[in-house]
Amino acid sequence: MNVLKALAIAALPAIALAQAPPSVRVIVPVVGSVIGAGEVRWRTALELVNDSRADVTVAITLMTVPDQPAWLTTISAGETVAFTDVVGEAFGGDAVLSPLVVDTLGRRSVTVRAAAYGTKEDKVFRPEPITIAYGATWTPIRVLQGLSFSDAFRTNVGLVNLSARETTFHIAVQRLPGRNLAVAHVPMPAYGMWHVPIQTLFPMITKGDDFTLVIETADPQTYVYASVVENETNSATFVQPQVGTSAVVQ
Repeated sequence: MNVLKALAIAALPAIALAQAPPSVRVIVPVVGSVIGAGEVRWRTALELVNDSRADVTVAITLMTVPDQPAWLTTISAGETVAFTDVVGEAFGGDAVLSPLVVDTLGRRSVTVRAAAYGTKEDKVFRPEPITIAYGATWTPIRVLQGLSFSDAFRTNVGLVNLSARETTFHIAVQRLPGRNLAVAHVPMPAYGMWHVPIQTLFPMITKGDDFTLVIETADPQTYVYASVVENETNSATFVQPQVGTSAVVQ
């Protein structure tokens, strides 16, 4: 049950439980405030835009952080709530990486925009827009394409389990479609997350460009993504999953 529904139900008498107001859930696959490679500090900017004609109540929750901290507000019609560092400003957190769940009370979500950006000393690197999951995005097989790990680029892979039970990610790395170079099986606890360099998953694979990951899961409350970062400029590209058709060899 999401934060808004829990609050709404808690405020209702028992006779009205079945009529608890609806809410809409949107997923930001990853937000954070962390130190990365080269001592670059990565943060996430977030905008919540209420482009409707009525005020709305919105809750944002860090789902894979202990106790799942939440932040609740009402956004007036036509207004925007913006954070330059949502983890620090909304939750007072640091050294945190998590998917962010946005729950809007009503039948329509606020518009959500998110971007990751790095800073080092007085430098601010180009923001990386993060693709928002507004609806069901799960398929049993998903594909992350255009991944690189070389002297010029590095790739981080995100595996997210937002269900209340453990699941396993079956992952194959490929250069050519249908031809696995290696396979990894990653168990993930309930409300768990991995955000790791691709070499952590496949340490035996040497440098190269244009790799593909084929990822298979059985739980619909799972999310996958990747981020390809240019080492020299720290400019990053968010890679959202595509629908896959060939199963991972298990």
